[in-house]
Amino acid sequence: MTIPRSVTFVRLTLAATLTAAALSGCYVVPLGQPAPSAPPSQAYAVAPGPVAQTFAARLYPSNAEASRYGVVAGTVTNDMNGRGHFNAQIGGEQFQGEATRVAGSRTAGVANATGSRGGNLSCQYSMNSATLGSGQCVLNSGPAFTMHIGG
Repeated sequence: MTIPRSVTFVRLTLAATLTAAALSGCYVVPLGQPAPSAPPSQAYAVAPGPVAQTFAARLYPSNAEASRYGVVAGTVTNDMNGRGHFNAQIGGEQFQGEATRVAGSRTAGVANATGSRGGNLSCQYSMNSATLGSGQCVLNSGPAFTMHIGG
């Protein structure tokens, strides 16, 4: 008995379709391979800025007009970029201002401050090291002081 060609063709097509359907849900998984990982995230380090340093400033009377104030305590805060803040209290008047280095000099500087009662304090100083210095200060009313920074 011979099977007609059309039936053979149908059987082969059916067999191929069933085989394809049965295998379509299968796939090969390699064993012993590490799971893929996400790429590492980018981390950026930011260099910290310079840290400000605060130094004690002591102003010693250097003329008769300043002797009535005695030794004056103040502070100089160096922001590490060539300038800083200068504070002192003289005879009940609070002085606040800034200190800067003289252009082209690594040691010489000036400090000026305005008082809470309208006074002005003007100083010139020289740093002997990164943390020690000395100079002269004068109030606009005449008292003069010798200034020591640090220590």
